[in-house]
Amino acid sequence: MKKYLAEMVGTMVLVLMGCGVAVSLGCDPVNNIPAVVGTSLAFGLSVVAMAYAIGGISGCHINPAITWGVFLSGKISAKDCGMYMVFQVIGAFIGSALLYLLVGNVDGLEGTGANDLQAGVSVVGGLLAEIVFTCVFVLVVLGATSKTNGATNNFAGLAIGLSLVLVHLVCIRYTGTSVNPARSIAPAIFQGGTALTNLWIFIVGPFVGGALAAGVWKLISGEE
Repeated sequence: MKKYLAEMVGTMVLVLMGCGVAVSLGCDPVNNIPAVVGTSLAFGLSVVAMAYAIGGISGCHINPAITWGVFLSGKISAKDCGMYMVFQVIGAFIGSALLYLLVGNVDGLEGTGANDLQAGVSVVGGLLAEIVFTCVFVLVVLGATSKTNGATNNFAGLAIGLSLVLVHLVCIRYTGTSVNPARSIAPAIFQGGTALTNLWIFIVGPFVGGALAAGVWKLISGEE
């Protein structure tokens, strides 16, 4: 239970900090580039912080797509896979609820940092972006935490966090960057509208991307 609770806390922090910065800075990939950079750093730094805070307890997945990729790689059980995902979503709802309360008491702020298709981006384009960039991100996670990397495992949290910054810098223009179903589900429920209508993209895309990453890792790593 401790590792499940750790995943809940870690995901709560990721959503509160990452989405919170997006809302506070007014992240707009066309008209507010500094906010895009700030939001990207917020998500990446949240992962780094949580990796070193709870990594020794749960492995710090704080993302159902990562948990899915790890499960398909044979590194966790089906039970842990399911429970991790449940507690990640619970944590995301706690983080979104806190952000919703904060935003509701500040004039000039609105939303909960929910993902949605950006201007000019088609459903196919958004889905492809989520698949591709989740695949890249989960592949980094699998590689950085692999025993084959030896001593570099000590820097896994940093590598994973920085890769998430990179993924956000590229993908925000297309979908606001999810690569994490839990991070998308909770904010969309609170925000509603098209964010809720298009939510399936941010669930299907990351899970497909996570599965692809597991397949690629098995192919290139030589792990059984």
